[in-house]
Amino acid sequence: MAKGSKSGAGKSLVRATLAIHEPPKGKSRTPGGIIKTFGFDFNPAQLSLTRRAQWKVTPAQIERDGPLPEFMGAEPREMGVEIFLDTSDEPTSNTVLKKVESLLACCEVTSKSIAAKQPSPPWVVFQWGSFSTARFTAYVSSVEASYTLFSTTGVPIRATCKLQLHEIPSKTKGQNPTSGALTAQRVHRVVAGDSLQSLAWREYGNAAAWRSIAEANGIDDPQQLRTGVELVLPAAEEVRT
Repeated sequence: MAKGSKSGAGKSLVRATLAIHEPPKGKSRTPGGIIKTFGFDFNPAQLSLTRRAQWKVTPAQIERDGPLPEFMGAEPREMGVEIFLDTSDEPTSNTVLKKVESLLACCEVTSKSIAAKQPSPPWVVFQWGSFSTARFTAYVSSVEASYTLFSTTGVPIRATCKLQLHEIPSKTKGQNPTSGALTAQRVHRVVAGDSLQSLAWREYGNAAAWRSIAEANGIDDPQQLRTGVELVLPAAEEVRT
């Protein structure tokens, strides 16, 4: 796998990220608040996307050519991605250890979901610039970590992690009967001057929709909005005013 330098590629290089969210409450299909944004030190050299279609074929003795197959629907997407971690230039660092632990935790239920009596592992969204085909809400079905280099104290300083993601299907908007569209949702990084009300007005044209943003991100006090925090913005059809 080709690995680029962390700093030699210049400021124009867009890094891939894995946004790790709390699972939603109730029957919402919008991920909950951000638990962690996992930044890739090295962009993937390759990733695999799979989508299958289900067809039903009924054998018939009388028809020589057989009946036409019946389309039953498309299955959610699956994606395999490999993450390379290396801190060999800092042999005393435990960064690789902690990063692998955060990926393994994607297969464990979160404490907030247990408290809400809806135990579930996190939901994740892989993002890499304008690569929209690979951006979808998913759960992590498997994490395989291979440690390949260790410090003198036995702490791993190089590892490769293979993740398998499975799409969580979104509802269609249904506004146009001739064309369905996947639920739109995105992440916004808070900048100075932002408020939940201003975000709600900008995104939905209704400042009262701030409550939906607060609920989706587990915000109890809307006045305590810290700069730099990443907020998930619910799809318009899931917003309550």
